[in-house]
Amino acid sequence: MTDSDPVIAQVERWLQDVVVGLNLCPFARKPLRARQIRFVVSEATSDEVLREELLDEFQLLDRTSAAEVETSLLILPTHLRDFHDYNFFLTEAELLLKREGYEGIYQIASFHPHYQFANTEPDDAENLTNRAPYPILHLLREESLERGLENYADPDSIPHNNILRVEALTEEQKRLLFPYLFL
Repeated sequence: MTDSDPVIAQVERWLQDVVVGLNLCPFARKPLRARQIRFVVSEATSDEVLREELLDEFQLLDRTSAAEVETSLLILPTHLRDFHDYNFFLTEAELLLKREGYEGIYQIASFHPHYQFANTEPDDAENLTNRAPYPILHLLREESLERGLENYADPDSIPHNNILRVEALTEEQKRLLFPYLFL
C-alpha cells in the first residue's frame, strides 16, 4: 500500500473531491487530513478470500488505536464488480461481523461504482452519494461514529442534504467528480 498505487490514488481523489469536497460525510475531513484512513487494495478473487481479508482488517483495527487508524477502506478492484454480487456479499460481511463478535464495535459502510438504493432508478442522482471508483467496504469504529454524531447538530438531515447536493450538480460537474461513470 503506497500513495503511488493508482487504485489508492483514485480512491483518495474520490474521498477528497466527492466525500469531503461535497461534504457528503461531515466526519471524513479530519481523519483524511490526519492520515488516519487505512487504504487496503484487496487481492481477492473469491468471496472466501475476501471474507479472510475483511476479518484481517477487523483484527488490525482491534490492535491499532483510533489515533493511528480511525477507519479502513477495503478496496476491491477485481472482485464484486457486479453490484448485485456486491450487495449479496454485504449480507455475508454483516454475518461475519456478528459471528466474530464485532457487532457494536465496527460498522460496514458500502460504496460501489453502480450503487443503487432500493426503489430508485439506476440514473437517479441520489445513488451518486454511494458511488465510488471501485467497490469498497468501509470499516468504521462505532465509538468514533457515535462521538461524531453526538457533536453534529442534526445527523438525521445528512442523507437528505447529500441528495440535495448531488441533485444540484450539473452534468459537467458529475463528469468531473465521477469520471469512472462515464467511461
